[in-house]
Amino acid sequence: MKAQAAVKIFEQKKVRSQWSEQEELWYFSIVDIVGILTDQPTVERARNYWKVLKSRLKKEGNESVTNCNQLKLQSEDGKFYKTDVGTVEQVFRIIQSIPSPKAEPFKQWLAKVGYERLQEIQDPSLSMDRARENWQKMGRSEKWIQQRMTGQETRNKLTDYWKESGVTERNEFAFLTNIIHREWTGLSVKKHKDLKGLKSQNLRDHMNEAELLFTALAELSTRHIAEVDQAKGLNENALAGKKGGAIAKNARKELESKTGRSVVTNENFLKPKKE
Repeated sequence: MKAQAAVKIFEQKKVRSQWSEQEELWYFSIVDIVGILTDQPTVERARNYWKVLKSRLKKEGNESVTNCNQLKLQSEDGKFYKTDVGTVEQVFRIIQSIPSPKAEPFKQWLAKVGYERLQEIQDPSLSMDRARENWQKMGRSEKWIQQRMTGQETRNKLTDYWKESGVTERNEFAFLTNIIHREWTGLSVKKHKDLKGLKSQNLRDHMNEAELLFTALAELSTRHIAEVDQAKGLNENALAGKKGGAIAKNARKELESKTGRSVVTNENFLKPKKE
């Protein structure tokens, strides 16, 4: 099943999900949904609740539980684990077994998510429009939003090149991204997230303007070098990534030497900036 991972937000709480291009269906993490509907304080408590509920529903012959799939979803520790997931229809039936005042709003939210994705397939520009709306709701400035969207376009062109040159696995994408990032920042993606105090959040959504600009420069340079070198496969694209990242690193050091200010910072949008 060719799938695209995503994190959806319901009332400020994340729901891990994957979109299956082949089936044109969303698959949602049942543990995340159970945790939201039952107000469990930890993932472990939500997992235990689901374990008990799942056992009961199986004994009752609930087909939704029997037919649930498992997909590898990223956990808060950054690793991927097999997780019970369900389609919108399956999740609807499971929700009926959970007494919660959030059940009806959550059903409406699920239906909306599924409908919006089908719209985006017909018109991809809608996904960026919705992203802009979400960033606006989060209080991002128009200048930041424009930079974020420009950087995403640059990123998409790079990943398209990787796909065309034989890089297809998710872990290979992450490997190449980390090479570029480490080269220009001096930090791995994880270390950069740690510096900003992030866990499951998207690092780019918490970058400042300069970090976004240099990330885009590193990825733009990588793609241009890869195209000129006609890089194929993981190893050749990794080499292009180091070269592209080095260009952004040299530019970063030049700017820092002129301003005396670090481009890479611990600032994020979860906490107010220090005066």
